[in-house]
Amino acid sequence: MPDLPHSPAADRNKQPILDALIRILGERSTALEIASGTGQHAAWFATAMPQWTWQPTDADVRMLPALATRVEQAALPNLRPPLLLDVTAPQWPVQGHAFDAIYCANMLHIAPWAACAALMKGAVRHLRPGGLLITYGPYFEEDVTPAPGNLAFDEDLRSRNPAWGIRHLRDVAAEARTAGLTLHERHALPANNLLLVFRR
Repeated sequence: MPDLPHSPAADRNKQPILDALIRILGERSTALEIASGTGQHAAWFATAMPQWTWQPTDADVRMLPALATRVEQAALPNLRPPLLLDVTAPQWPVQGHAFDAIYCANMLHIAPWAACAALMKGAVRHLRPGGLLITYGPYFEEDVTPAPGNLAFDEDLRSRNPAWGIRHLRDVAAEARTAGLTLHERHALPANNLLLVFRR
């Protein structure tokens, strides 16, 4: 059995995120995951919620073989084979599908800012009316003192790529409004991360 890419952070945060998703989404949903990475979240969520249908995707073609292997090993009827999906592409490979939820963790800070608008516009195209876009990761907020760890993380990101960096919640919410989404809920999760829920 091949060694699969593994994210310690994904292992640490998968249960707090799942607990929040269960409260937000209920027992039955069709979900599209953007930037699935190692696939740890997809496998964990699909295992815990067998009435969710979960579609993992990633923009990095190099990640797809390992992601596909993780899906195959999970052997779950509600976990679909992964798709190659770049949020900035004019069309996503899910044409004709409407989802109850779109989930995107830890992408906005390691992608150019244009990816934020593209995510919002794509969510509007592919969510059912009333559907939810759920994002997870670190954010800066007005009138909230940034955690030292987030400041250091932001500096590290920008040193690696000037187009990266922790985003301000107000800017993300503004892009959502422009696309036709409204910020519906904000959940504080461990390690200075937020789960944001935008409604179509």
